[in-house]
Parts: sequence; C-alpha cells; structure tokens
Amino acid sequence: MPSLEGYRSHLDYSYAPGIFPAMECLLHRPEKVRRVLVHSAAAGREGVGKLTAEAERLGIRVEEADRALARISGKDNCFAAAVFEKFSDRLADDRPHVVLHCPGDGGNVGTIIRTALGFGVEDLAVIRPCVDLFDPKTVRASMGSLFGMRVHVYENFAEYRQEFAARQLYPFMLDASIPLGEILREKLPETWSLVFGNEGSGLPAEFSGYGQPVRIESNDKVDSLNLAIAAGIAIYGFTTQYKK
Repeated sequence: MPSLEGYRSHLDYSYAPGIFPAMECLLHRPEKVRRVLVHSAAAGREGVGKLTAEAERLGIRVEEADRALARISGKDNCFAAAVFEKFSDRLADDRPHVVLHCPGDGGNVGTIIRTALGFGVEDLAVIRPCVDLFDPKTVRASMGSLFGMRVHVYENFAEYRQEFAARQLYPFMLDASIPLGEILREKLPETWSLVFGNEGSGLPAEFSGYGQPVRIESNDKVDSLNLAIAAGIAIYGFTTQYKK
C-alpha cells in the first residue's frame, strides 16, 4: 500500500491507534488488517511484544513507523497502531440493536460501542448524517470494541426501518414517552432496538410515533444526561431485564 497519511474520511482504510485497540483489531478483524505499526521506543514493552507476535502469527506485516504514528495519533507517545480496511456488516435479525440517529461526537459513539459490547449488545446501526465511525479518535474511544461489533451505517432511518420492519422500537425522548422503569417491569419482546438521538437536538418529533418512546427520569438538578451516560443506563436496564 502507499505511504501512510493522516486520516481522511475518503480513505478506504483507517487506524486503530494504541496497543489495546490494535490488538482488538487483530483478534476480531484479522482479515481487515493491512499492517501493524510500532514505535522504536516501544522495544521491550510487553504489550507491543504480544501485538507483534500475534501479527506475525497471522502473517501480517509489522513495521517501525515513528513519524506515521505521530501523524495518526497527534501524539508522541503512541506506541502502536493497526492499519485496517473499513467494513460494513449485516446486522443480526434476532439480536438486540442500538441505533444512533445522527450522532455528532466520536467520543460518545466510542463509549456507547464499548458499553453496548460490554453488556452483550453486538449490533449497532448509525444513521447519517453522523460522526465518522472509523475516525481513529472514535476507534480509540471505543478501546477497540468497534471490532467486536456488527456495525452498519444507513443513509436514513427509513432505510433501517425497512430492513428491520418487525422489530419493536424504543426511541429515547421526552414526548409521549413513559419512564424506563415502567418499561422494564414489562416482558420485553424477542427483538428490540434502542434508538438515541443527536447530542444537542435529540430525536426529531416524528420519532414519538415510532414504537414506544421512553424517557430516563432524573431530578431537576440537571437539564439532561450526556448521550453516552443515557445510552449506558438504557442498555444496562434492557439487557438485565432481557436475561431474566
């Protein structure tokens, strides 16, 4: 492949910066990894040694690339990265989904991915316009959990609904909604999708007519919850009830 450049959204590849995200990429998406980059200052580090050994076992090229790592991460202390091809998956029909409608913050998206995977939700739909799912900052925020998820970016919400028409939707919003606790006292359907809106504007008003809108109740000390926090509360509640 050509010389590496700083990340741009039009590229067909991206980077997983950091030893742990790079290892997660190797473990879960080895067929997508083009090469592994290591820093000369990382010699003797246990994590880099394991990363290098795994890459060599898989027949993936490992190269020393100090300046490329600095360009990729914007830092001088990034000791490794995986260079991987972007991917898109078919979401599972029979598993829970998290749907992010027009998210704008890569840190929030990365945190939600990590939280969802931690509680066993392995399918993520993202609706455009949205943050770049493969931006290295988003990948790093997920700590590599992105590679353990099935992910698909849809042009609009109608496209997602058409593909999964039989699913019960739970949009998180204030209008026409009922408290999360009340929902969790009911028996959940076999398949469900938790739908969250943009950090600033939330979900459009028409989502109050989709499925069963839900709200997370809090006191009047704050006006709203951070998107990643709200999603974490909802995912925990739904997956805990789902397993009963």
